[in-house]
Amino acid sequence: MREALRGLTTRGRSFLAAALAAAVSALILGERDLLRVAVLLAVLPLLAAWYVGRSRYKLACTRTLEPARAPVGSSARVVLRLQNLSRLPTGTMLLEDRLPYALGSRPRVVLERLGAHQASSVAYTVRADIRGRYSIGPLMVRLTDPFGLCELTRSFPSIDKLTVIPQVTPLPRVRLAGEYAGTGESRARSVAVHGEDDAATREYRRGDDLRRVHWRSTARTGELMVRREEQPWESRATVVLDTRGYAHRGEGPTASFEWAVSAAASIAVHLRESGYKLRLVTGSGIDIDAAESGGEGLILDTLADVKAEPNGDLSSLVEHVRRRSDGGLVIGLFGALTVAESELLGQLRGNGATCIGFTIDSSTWVPSSGNAPEADREHAEASMALVRSGWKSVPVTHGDTLPALWPSVARGSQGFAYRAAMAETVGGVIR
Repeated sequence: MREALRGLTTRGRSFLAAALAAAVSALILGERDLLRVAVLLAVLPLLAAWYVGRSRYKLACTRTLEPARAPVGSSARVVLRLQNLSRLPTGTMLLEDRLPYALGSRPRVVLERLGAHQASSVAYTVRADIRGRYSIGPLMVRLTDPFGLCELTRSFPSIDKLTVIPQVTPLPRVRLAGEYAGTGESRARSVAVHGEDDAATREYRRGDDLRRVHWRSTARTGELMVRREEQPWESRATVVLDTRGYAHRGEGPTASFEWAVSAAASIAVHLRESGYKLRLVTGSGIDIDAAESGGEGLILDTLADVKAEPNGDLSSLVEHVRRRSDGGLVIGLFGALTVAESELLGQLRGNGATCIGFTIDSSTWVPSSGNAPEADREHAEASMALVRSGWKSVPVTHGDTLPALWPSVARGSQGFAYRAAMAETVGGVIR
C-alpha cells in the first residue's frame, strides 16, 4: 500500500491537498457538509491506490517473436500476451517494451482493462537494417485506475533475443568445379574404382527403402546392396571469410564487408542445399562445421555476430584453414589483396582442393579519388597472382550481385577468369 501511495499522480495528490484544505476549512467554519466533501476527496485517491496495488502483482506476461531469426531489412512481429491472474479487473494499462536503438523507438501500446482471469494480446513490428543479436525487453507496464489518480509501473524481467541474420540470396544451379572432391564417397569415384555396374550402389543401411535394392550387386557381394543417390554423398566445402577491417571500405549496411558477409551466408546456404558437408572459417578464429540438423541456422547465427577486425592478419587465416585440411571445395571471400597475399593464399591448394576466390575491389565502395587508376591496377595484379597460385578468381566491384557472379565459378571458366584478370592488368598498364 505504501508503494501504491507513492504512485499517486498529480491529480491524486491534488485530491489529497483539496481534502486537507476542505477539512481545515470545515473545522474553522464549523461546516459539517464541507467535512463530508473533504472525506470524499480523501477517500477517492486512497481507493484508487488500493485498487491499483491489488492488481499490480497478479499479471503474467509472455513475449513471442515471429520470427526469432529475421534477415537484414525485413520486419519481425513481437506479440505480447498479458493475463490477469486475479479476481479483480485491472484498469487501462500502458505497455512500453525496451528496444535497442537499431530496432527503432520504444513502442507504446494502450491495453484496455482486463477482467478477472482474462488475457489479451497486442503486437508491434520491428525492423533492423544492421545484422546482429538484439535484446528485446524488459516490458514496462503502467497500471492506472479509471480516474487517473494513481499510476504504478511494473517491469517484467523476461528478455528475448532477436537474431538479425545476413541477407541470403538464392543462387542459380551451376556445375561446380571440385564438387566430387572431398573425404566422402561420390558417384564419380565409384565409377573409376568399381565400374559403371557398381557406381550407384552401397551397403544397405537400416531405414533404406527396399525398392532401392540392387539385386545384381547383392548376389555378387553376398550382402544386401542398395542404389545410391546420384548426388555426392560427402562432398566437402569450406567457406573462408576475410575479416580484415582495413581490407574493406564503406560504412553501415552498404560496406564491402557486409557484401562479403551476405555472400558467405548465401553461398553456405546454397552449398548446404546441394548436399555439401560445410565448414565455415573466418579471420576472427571462428571454425564451425555445419551439423546434419540445424547446421544452416548455426552458420547464419554465427555470421550475424561476425565483426571486421582492425588488426586482422591473412596469414593467420590461412594457417587456421590448413590446421584441418579437408580438401574438397574452398570458396573464399576476400577484401583488398596484395600480390604477396595472393601468393600466400596459394598454400590452401594442397590436398587436391579446388579454390575459388571472390576478390572484392573495396576501393570502388568509396568515392573515386585521384589514385583510383593505381588501386585498379593493384587489384588486377592481385587477381592475376591469385590465378597463378591455382585459384579461380572472381573480381567483385561495387554494384555487382552474387547471383550474377555465381555462374563464373562453374566448371570450365578458369581460362576466362585468367584472361579477364590479364585484360584488367594490361588495361591498367595502358592507362
